[in-house]
Amino acid sequence: MKKSICVVGLGYIGLPTAVMFANHGHTVHGVDVNERTVRLIANKELHIEEDGLQERLELAIDSGRMTVDTKPKEADVFIVAVPSPIRPDKTANLEYVRQATKDIAPYVKKGDLIILESTVPPKTVENVMLPELVATGLEIGTDLFVAHSPERVIPGKVFQELVTNDRIIGGINPESTRMTTELYQSFVQGSMHETDATTAELVKVMENTYRDVNIAFANELARISQNIGVNVWEAIKLANYHPRVNIHLPGPGVGGHCIAVDPWFLVELDPEQAKIIHLARRTNDGMPSYTAQLTADILSAKGIKDPKIAVLGLAFKGNIDDMRESPSVEVVEQFRARGMELTAFDPHIKENNLAEQVQSLEEATGDASALVVLTDHRAFKELDPSAITNVRNKIIIDTKNCIDRAKWEAAGFDVYLLGDSKN
Repeated sequence: MKKSICVVGLGYIGLPTAVMFANHGHTVHGVDVNERTVRLIANKELHIEEDGLQERLELAIDSGRMTVDTKPKEADVFIVAVPSPIRPDKTANLEYVRQATKDIAPYVKKGDLIILESTVPPKTVENVMLPELVATGLEIGTDLFVAHSPERVIPGKVFQELVTNDRIIGGINPESTRMTTELYQSFVQGSMHETDATTAELVKVMENTYRDVNIAFANELARISQNIGVNVWEAIKLANYHPRVNIHLPGPGVGGHCIAVDPWFLVELDPEQAKIIHLARRTNDGMPSYTAQLTADILSAKGIKDPKIAVLGLAFKGNIDDMRESPSVEVVEQFRARGMELTAFDPHIKENNLAEQVQSLEEATGDASALVVLTDHRAFKELDPSAITNVRNKIIIDTKNCIDRAKWEAAGFDVYLLGDSKN
């Protein structure tokens, strides 16, 4: 049966989710506190970059099945997809979740379903959402149903993974779980794995923490490899031929709204037990400083004084425009702290997010002492090094192992990799 759905939060998860439901026959009302975001979406314009989103948004709006506003309205289902960031002290900021729940409470009626999609610390549904829903006057679990079904998609492949990925469905009771499973079966082809809300919250945080710990291991291997004269990229590739080994890849740090954030939820929840998790977070958070110092050491060894750095890539991941928790921002800060002149360029990011950001590759590379690749955008992989003629020194430092080393060396560039025996 088709439902009326109110989606609160129209960002990288909420907007794709809203248009998917609208394009599968449901009536959707999207809500965001940002008036500019609402205005753009109403005009079928995007405020985020995601493959396939433009045409799906146009279909949803033109069909009349999707509307947007800054205020909620009555619906059968409310989906909360708002940010759950960490504060500077590494504790979870759940005020967005709390406020979104408070905002929808006046519009909730008997029989409605409320789903939290935001990634949150365990017990958030129980301790943050349910107390706000008491204001509805409805008996929770009998008149009002609540569940957590965390998003499990990756930017750049959101629509593919919304359909094909399995979903975790955690209700506050069996009926909440059943209703949520039935709703997502509108378009999800993956399996539905039913559990309770707190377990679902922990599962999502576990998934991203696993990846963070694995990346920290890879970053430690990169630093060791550099010290002993081994190319870590080759070593990891060979190790992963083992049928029970899957080492992730190193890099200048970890970014995004999940992997760089979620492990802190577990550290906050139980700091005495989360020792490995805490160390992994510190290791990955230390990579921007390591990257900046590596660059400084390479240039110093070559006798280059007063260098100018061209930073290539500000997004946390290739081929997207998402800068949330991007390590590139901290690498830039570390270059500043070392008194280095720099420019920064990202073909996917149009707004000026940093004082050093420029809008063309030519401007970025002009008089550069070194190019430092921090994001593995396709545009950087496909660069023709022979066309880059305005640099001061032909040096490129590839922290993502994404360029064709032989091609750049043939063009006269000295090529350095993070975790490379040449460094």
